[in-house]
Amino acid sequence: MKALKYVIGGAAVGVAAVYLLGYDYLFSGISKTYLKGKSSAYIDDGKLFPGNLIATEEPELWAEDSDYNKKELPENVIEDLKHSKTAAFVVIKNRKILHEQYWDGYNQLSQTNSFSMAKAVTVMLLGKALEEGIINNIDEKLSDFYPEFKEKQFGNEVTLKNLAQMEGGLDWDEDYNNPFLPNAKAYYGRNLIKTVFSRRFKEEPGTRYEYQSGSTQLLGFALKKALNQTLASYLSEKFWIPMGMEQNASWSTDHHGMEKTYCCIHSNARDYAKLGQLFLDNGKVGEQQILNLDFIEQMRTPTEKSKEIYGMGLWINHDNPIKHYYFLGLQGQYIIMVPEHQMVIVRTGSYSNNPKNDRGRPDQVKFLVNETVQLFR
Repeated sequence: MKALKYVIGGAAVGVAAVYLLGYDYLFSGISKTYLKGKSSAYIDDGKLFPGNLIATEEPELWAEDSDYNKKELPENVIEDLKHSKTAAFVVIKNRKILHEQYWDGYNQLSQTNSFSMAKAVTVMLLGKALEEGIINNIDEKLSDFYPEFKEKQFGNEVTLKNLAQMEGGLDWDEDYNNPFLPNAKAYYGRNLIKTVFSRRFKEEPGTRYEYQSGSTQLLGFALKKALNQTLASYLSEKFWIPMGMEQNASWSTDHHGMEKTYCCIHSNARDYAKLGQLFLDNGKVGEQQILNLDFIEQMRTPTEKSKEIYGMGLWINHDNPIKHYYFLGLQGQYIIMVPEHQMVIVRTGSYSNNPKNDRGRPDQVKFLVNETVQLFR
């Protein structure tokens, strides 16, 4: 009995220490992953978190190409997609759906986590807010929205453009495996403002490219302050509805209603493809210009400091003979735009060990571009 008391007492002290040290989010992480039979975040976890609705109003289905699903994917592509636990693979060409295929019980209606593809969507919202004059200039400072950043070293120098280009100089370790680092706290914690605003800036903004989820979350906070509405509702009004998305979507939030702007839009592959088509169409849906072309060009122009692999929210590959740029999510979520062939390629799934040997870009993207273009040219 005495020993049991010691065990219970020790456990209580341990739990108290976890809370005091600010690691209480670990309990949420354990319940949402390990107790669900998973080892980390996964594409179907949207219902485990609070979220804001991204509503559509008049769904418009993709027109089908005359060769829709008539060609089988080559064996090497099928093998790659299956090996990487692909949920959906969709190919759009000349604004028509040409091929779609699903595995492991997923289908056209399955909504899966975008992970970091949402970073590009957040930047799109910045572009729209600039276009509408809600934000005056992309070089506005973060401290114009949150004066407390004036008190931080370098904090008064960080601009919205710095954050969009991943040149914010934030002290943020982009590690997805260590539960004690900020990505896990942002994902499983209850309060994003505490998690992100507590970080310092380690260097002068604009001097170095470093991919950081925290930078996009800070950009999201600035947008929220400027818009005075949920980012999900703004996304709905300015993009989801005008684009005729097939389904409502959702955007995961913390427990205070703030969207996780570095990740976590839950939608289907066909609607993700519409985001890609918007870029191929230079911001137009039909005759309606819903995103300014100049801003789109900024998003898809690689920066010098990223060594030409990143623009604003988008990854870029001009090294490959078939040039392309894309939205990129943690476990191999891609919306790939191939302008020369008027093609959008979407892949969703759970590729937890996605190799990134192509100058920091996933090898799989280049492989899928080259193989898909060859098959459907």
